[in-house]
Amino acid sequence: MNKKVAVIISPNYKDYAKKYLAECFNSLKKQDYAGEMKIFIADNESTEESYNYLKSILPEAEIIRNQNNGGFAKANNDCLKSALKQGYDYLFCLNMDTVLEKDCVGKMAEEIENNKEMDSRLRGNDKEKNGNDKREIGAVQARLMLYNDKNKINSLGNVTHFLGFGYAGGYGENYTNPPSDNKICYPSGAAVLFKRGALEKVGLFDEKIWMYNEDQDLGWRLWLYGFKCVLAPEAVVYHKYEFSRSIKKYYFMDRNRIIATLKNYHWATLLLLAPAFLIMEIGLIFFAAKGGWLEKKIEVYKYFLKLKHWRYILRERKKIQKSRIAPDKEIIKLFSGRIWYQEIGDAKLKIANVFFNAYWRVVKVLIRW
Repeated sequence: MNKKVAVIISPNYKDYAKKYLAECFNSLKKQDYAGEMKIFIADNESTEESYNYLKSILPEAEIIRNQNNGGFAKANNDCLKSALKQGYDYLFCLNMDTVLEKDCVGKMAEEIENNKEMDSRLRGNDKEKNGNDKREIGAVQARLMLYNDKNKINSLGNVTHFLGFGYAGGYGENYTNPPSDNKICYPSGAAVLFKRGALEKVGLFDEKIWMYNEDQDLGWRLWLYGFKCVLAPEAVVYHKYEFSRSIKKYYFMDRNRIIATLKNYHWATLLLLAPAFLIMEIGLIFFAAKGGWLEKKIEVYKYFLKLKHWRYILRERKKIQKSRIAPDKEIIKLFSGRIWYQEIGDAKLKIANVFFNAYWRVVKVLIRW
């Protein structure tokens, strides 16, 4: 039986729809998936002209109009909540600047449906004797390829550095063969299919994060709650990816990776990582000064000086730590000791990676909880 799929297209903002939507929508219309599909889209603070264009392109879609721009996380959540209320089984979050191969949705759904060992709880031993992971699939990412160079990878699943930095796995490399293990640290929000039951247990995107790292945080929580995130290598999406060097982007990425670690790590892990965190912060201050975003780095520190923000972090942390099933020692196997921002890598980053990777090799052996 084919499951009902809600396609959540990331928010229309300013001229996004005119720039990207037509080609994305045309690829959705060509999907060979036999089950029911419905498009949901949030419209964030766009002009009347942009909103009317949206309605003309997607007359059958459910459009949720927001007078203000509440961020990427809230826009997706608005659509996810509506789709969950309407009983959709799978919820496919998709960036507007993408184009799908015609069998993409079907291949992603198959990845869940073919997962025979469904078990939402770890119950002590989470692996069979043959080594197969028995966790229930919570999220499936498509194989993201670069639109302008379709043989090159955009993401084969995203990776978390142990200090919270997130980056796209395989970015810029030529795609040859599917990875031997399809488990991924977390799925890119550009093209990810969530299972209904997983979101009902874990929750949706953290709206306080606003944008950037919201997919990392949700993927982390999926693993904590006993689900797994996987790649569907045969489900192909071409992404019109452009790395923005916006100073505002650095602020959110830096702030949100700290929030994610504070919420999701065991307290003892946080203590072990504190020395590396402090060394990294010193380095980041110099990097921010050189890159022209020192003022934004100071704003990050100011954010954590406000009591209301700590109330939010501690509230979310308490909820997550109380409900988590998986220990850190299992989850950190997916984490990395090196930072790999391909667009901003330089000699200093390579040197730093030697130190932090060595630190991580030692620390992860000590994590037994």
